Amino acid sequence: MIEGILVEGLIYGIMVLGVFITFRILDFPDLTVDGSFPLGAALMVQCILLDVNLWLALLVAFVGGMLAGMVTALIHNHLRVPNLLAGILTMTMLYSVNIRILGNRANVPVLEHETILTKVSERFSGLIPDEYILLLFFIVVAIVIKILIDLFFRTDLGMTLGAMGNNEQMVISQGVDPKTLKTIGVGLSNGLVALSGAFAAQYLGFADVGLGQGIIVSGLASVMIGEFLVMKSNRIGVLTLCAILGSILFHAVLYLGRYYGYVIHMTPNDLNLIKGILIIILLVLTQAKKLKKVAIKAVVEK
Repeated sequence: MIEGILVEGLIYGIMVLGVFITFRILDFPDLTVDGSFPLGAALMVQCILLDVNLWLALLVAFVGGMLAGMVTALIHNHLRVPNLLAGILTMTMLYSVNIRILGNRANVPVLEHETILTKVSERFSGLIPDEYILLLFFIVVAIVIKILIDLFFRTDLGMTLGAMGNNEQMVISQGVDPKTLKTIGVGLSNGLVALSGAFAAQYLGFADVGLGQGIIVSGLASVMIGEFLVMKSNRIGVLTLCAILGSILFHAVLYLGRYYGYVIHMTPNDLNLIKGILIIILLVLTQAKKLKKVAIKAVVEK
């Protein structure tokens, strides 16, 4: 049970890192993720069926997600379309693209095909208890991706991306084109989301065009949980860790809802309701936390 929660939390934690980049670092509300997540799954599954090298297939999924994000950024930058609408447009188009990739089918299974996860399980079977193999694998994957993101945002380009999210005018005054930065940032974000979708397809054993339904809500909820439970920090290493921890905690809540919700007559169909209520509660708690800080500051100043 706990292993399953952790594995799911780590897989979707990669997606949460992508959502964190657009919503928190770039201040760019992006709904493309609902399309780029199943895009990564579709590309991965199709590559598996075509016997493409599995690690190369992951790269294909990542690049596909990046291109989807760049399309959103280009629509926003050059057609002057609001970021939310640009994301909705790309997400809508990706639904048809994903079906095309899957051979005009809505669902394609790969349970009988070799994947990265089956190869890892076979390689370490006997050396590590079977229930812990995938958990340890995704811990390593999450750590590697987290470190790479942390290193990227310590480079000049990464710090400029962060600065643009806080003060775009300052970046313009330095002679940097914000359109180019948005294209890179949104592309990177959706690349991570698609990579998460590629791993999810292997873990679930299929790709489905509906895999991305509500994924943006899950990502936002995970980001907010991580920020609420861990002390506030401006260090990128702490922020990315909060995002991953938030994903694990969010999936723990969903697990409780799925397996113990029957006590209050809840069904799996109510999961989206749980997600929405959870976000509302987090927003209320966050506002209460801010008001408390303001009140304490006012008392101290007096």
